[in-house]
Amino acid sequence: MKAIVHDTYGSPDVLALKDIDRPVPERNEVLVRVHAAGLHVGDCFGVRGRPLPIRLVTGLVKPRRGIPGHDVAGMVEAVGSDVTLFEPGAEVFGGCTGSCAEYVCVRQDRLAPKPDGPTMEQAGAMPTSAVTALRALRDVGKVKSGRQVLINGASGGVGTFAVQIAASYGAEVTGVCGPANVALVRSLGADHVIDYTQEDFTAGERRYDVILDNVENRSLAECRRVLTPTGTLILNSGTGDGSLLKPLVLSPFIRQSLRRFVAVPNHRDLATLTELIEAGKLRPVVEQTLPLAETATALRHIETGHARGKVVITL
Repeated sequence: MKAIVHDTYGSPDVLALKDIDRPVPERNEVLVRVHAAGLHVGDCFGVRGRPLPIRLVTGLVKPRRGIPGHDVAGMVEAVGSDVTLFEPGAEVFGGCTGSCAEYVCVRQDRLAPKPDGPTMEQAGAMPTSAVTALRALRDVGKVKSGRQVLINGASGGVGTFAVQIAASYGAEVTGVCGPANVALVRSLGADHVIDYTQEDFTAGERRYDVILDNVENRSLAECRRVLTPTGTLILNSGTGDGSLLKPLVLSPFIRQSLRRFVAVPNHRDLATLTELIEAGKLRPVVEQTLPLAETATALRHIETGHARGKVVITL
């Protein structure tokens, strides 16, 4: 099969289209023929091997697998002996490792039936980013009706899902984005939209119960100033103030909650997203689709920090 592979860490230039063996599913795995592979900044980190802690997962010296792509939508080709949830021919979406390939093996608990309505490209855009937004707001932020929620980076991959999910919970949503995306963010359900080129959200008078910061372009102190006294700041980048550990060290000593977290697509959360999709409360925003051979181009665009919604590889 054809796949995008990197044998060493570096810029997207290290990626190459190669012929490799088709994987064979383990007992609890599903072999998926890939139709769409959603990309996100984590794929950029994996290719570069930075920040360095990511190598504890991907390989210390060189990549263990070296195929980007953690989101997939496609058709079940074969199943392992212990798989009970899916049969060949089923359309599925979910989280995996190495979806920038013609086939990928996925644990059955990381998949769900593809929702009715969205295209394969839209379904492939959802798993990691949408589950991240869901877990951040539902589980970490405890968002509910009437809460004041701010999404920094509201027009990006996680942000576009977060605006819609927060709105579906009845929160009053403020989205922060660039001038070209103000109309988009408003159309997704934001009650207020801040153009960061015209206004600094940390300098305003409004206070927020939950801030989901996908950009981390403001210091912890600045963000805390616009949190309510018991508000929650959820940091969803790896490039923010101080270090990855600073918020975790500080949080036990203050009333406000400063959180980082990791969200992995799973069957239950994917089913929740399907319910939101089919209720008309959630729609994926796909900026562009590119063929497998242009995976490096897609990652370069994501690294600019200005992707509008999701970038998806199609096969």
